[in-house]
Amino acid sequence: MSAPASPSSEAPVEGFAAVVPAGGAGTRLWPLSRSGAPKFLHDLTGAGCSLLQGTWSRLEPLCGADRLLVVTGAAHAGAVREQLPHLAGRNLLLEPSPRDSMAAIGLAAAVLARREGEDVVLGSFAADHVIADRPETGDVGRFAEVVRQAVTTARAGHVVTIGITPTAPVTGFGYIAAGEPLGLDGAPLAQRVAEFVEKPDAATAVRYLATGRYRWNAGMFVVAAGVLLRHLAQQLPALHDGLREVAAAWDAGGGAREEALARVWPGLTRIAIDHAIAEPVAAAGGVAVVEGGFAWDDVGDWDSLASLLPGDEPLAVLGDRALVHAPGSTGIVVPAAGRAVTVLGLADAVVVDTPDAVLVTTRAHAQQVKGSVAAWRDAGRPDLV
Repeated sequence: MSAPASPSSEAPVEGFAAVVPAGGAGTRLWPLSRSGAPKFLHDLTGAGCSLLQGTWSRLEPLCGADRLLVVTGAAHAGAVREQLPHLAGRNLLLEPSPRDSMAAIGLAAAVLARREGEDVVLGSFAADHVIADRPETGDVGRFAEVVRQAVTTARAGHVVTIGITPTAPVTGFGYIAAGEPLGLDGAPLAQRVAEFVEKPDAATAVRYLATGRYRWNAGMFVVAAGVLLRHLAQQLPALHDGLREVAAAWDAGGGAREEALARVWPGLTRIAIDHAIAEPVAAAGGVAVVEGGFAWDDVGDWDSLASLLPGDEPLAVLGDRALVHAPGSTGIVVPAAGRAVTVLGLADAVVVDTPDAVLVTTRAHAQQVKGSVAAWRDAGRPDLV
């Protein structure tokens, strides 16, 4: 994979820093994605760069290379440094163990607050999502414009989420109910969030789309560091205090960071930012949504990836197409082991061939791959997960 583009000359958004939580194992994309090499480190779309590198390339023009932070596990430090050569060493925040998104984003907010002050606006964007403007509708630069409006909204004191315009009644995403417009200068798309709702059933999803009020929850948040930390202090004071303590030692040197992490980190509450901040603050009227009219996918499983790969052939191939012979078949094939793969007369097949494991399933069963990974772990095969 090629490295991301070097820092852009485009003017960044003043007072804005980007945070990229790079965690998880992407187990629904097993056996290609595993705990030791999760999906954000892979080129899953044939773009010539990993999902992490694609995320960097989107965000760097908006904040500058020196204000882009990556939060990841210590086991992935080497791979992240190799893939992101322009990432400043001080901006690679390594977690000793995963404590979910609130701890990762909260740590970055606390570190940024100490470095730059409580007013710095941070945007959190997952490392493993695919985002693309829609040039066929004239939306070139749509992502950048949406982020700029979200920053403006955050400066008005709101916790801001970027909600994706739904294109189908999908049941695999959470939804955001948008309320009245906020009427902010420079942020005409900003609306108050009425509520966050969990993944709906099919009938409910159809009803959501019919109203025109609902957005997909993509887990993207933009907020001033001080605002986020004050909400966290109100909702989960012990987690807030622990993150502040770790952040105070982060740049101190002399082993202070390591001591604080060893003492504080294992006891931090493990919780997602949606449950810790977004949902309770939205209930109190403190969350806004800016609608993102760009194409977005969380690449959640092999079914969604099959739809993302370029080309209009009925069978998608991630890798060397010359290795695949699939007459009368549809679906997706990944010849990652470098072996020839033949698939005869199968509809919506998923075949993933890696050196030590092979997955054969259908697109309809893609969500169940995670359970198979757990079965291998329970069988005493941690080498496979």
